[in-house]
Amino acid sequence: MAACVFSDVQSAPPIEVFLLNRLCAESKDPNKVNLGVGAYRTDEGKPWVLPVVVAAELQMANDKTLNHEYLPVAGLPDFRTAALRVLFGSEHKVITENKVEGFQGLGGTGALRLAAEFLKKILNYDIVYVSSPTWGNHKGIFKAAGFSQIKEYRYWDADTRGLNCAGMCEDLMAAPPKSVVILHAVAHNPTGVDATKEEWAQILHVCRERELFVLFDIAYQGFATGNLDEDAWAPRYFADQDMDLFVAQSFSKNFGLYNERIGNLAVVSKDASKLPEIRSQMEITIRVMWSNPPNHGARIVATVLNNKAYYEDWKGQIRTMSDRIMKMRHELTDNLKKLGTPGNWDHIVKQIGMFSYTGLSAKQVEYMLSKNVFMLGSGRISIAGLTPKNVAYVAKCMDEAVRAYPRCSL
Repeated sequence: MAACVFSDVQSAPPIEVFLLNRLCAESKDPNKVNLGVGAYRTDEGKPWVLPVVVAAELQMANDKTLNHEYLPVAGLPDFRTAALRVLFGSEHKVITENKVEGFQGLGGTGALRLAAEFLKKILNYDIVYVSSPTWGNHKGIFKAAGFSQIKEYRYWDADTRGLNCAGMCEDLMAAPPKSVVILHAVAHNPTGVDATKEEWAQILHVCRERELFVLFDIAYQGFATGNLDEDAWAPRYFADQDMDLFVAQSFSKNFGLYNERIGNLAVVSKDASKLPEIRSQMEITIRVMWSNPPNHGARIVATVLNNKAYYEDWKGQIRTMSDRIMKMRHELTDNLKKLGTPGNWDHIVKQIGMFSYTGLSAKQVEYMLSKNVFMLGSGRISIAGLTPKNVAYVAKCMDEAVRAYPRCSL
């Protein structure tokens, strides 16, 4: 018998965050806590289907005019235009001057993959810079698109638990012209550390000086401040300055539509006359990757964003999620202070969004895992996994970990 054609296939390393989910599900410890997954949870630790999403789905289910025909290759028009309004605001000049177009993607990941493919195959870019650290999928997406050089710029400052803006700008000033730079628009994943408006001005200056192409990744609009406009400040500011740029949007988090894979790639061109050519190339690129986008998630988002009452409800529900996350940041910090945990933990409150880069070392994380507190090896935790019932336990385990494995930087 001939050898199996798959005989040389080796096991790939597990995807850490999904491995943590499985280990947590298998754990019998009643005190177990999942701080790995980047998905919103209620005070009871349960997933939350936004009430406005339920209302939209009921409306859709009763709408006899809807069908399951193919969408346009670029995606549902009502979704794409509404997504751009949320991102830039209806009065922003890129919208009023018709200098932007959206392309529906399979979640934020699909939008990023579409961007990477276009940048490589159409614009011939070959170098991309990502923050150190960055979301675990950024490098893989650009490697899959054929980028031969994937480099890092300094971001996290372990000593201050904040942004190393000087190091970031120095690294980007050394980047070759015509490189791509991925910038987290808000609620940086995994650190929860964002640039100030003054620092964004410095970053923009460097990107323009070095002729870098900016790709914003905005997966958490609304999760930083609870205000959609404030959280979109950075891409709006860059677009104000007549920059050509891409913005990859995700509606997984702010709509709770994790499994619907609904995203949008916004393309801003300072030359509006080029958008038809860009669209033609984007559609060919989409055609060979996923051919045609799915309808359900896009229809939900479009229904909500294009209905004034639904839209107001949605904004309120985003604030509910954002407020809970901010509350849990404070409760974790307060518990650590009550315990007298060695070190300064104010960075947990200063950071924003769903995640916190705690600063715990690998050995300290190992201790946390031994106590069935599941978190990434980098020390990143999802604040959404904290609840009023488990936050004291998490703080206690962190306190024990720090005392058991002290290090100078804490």
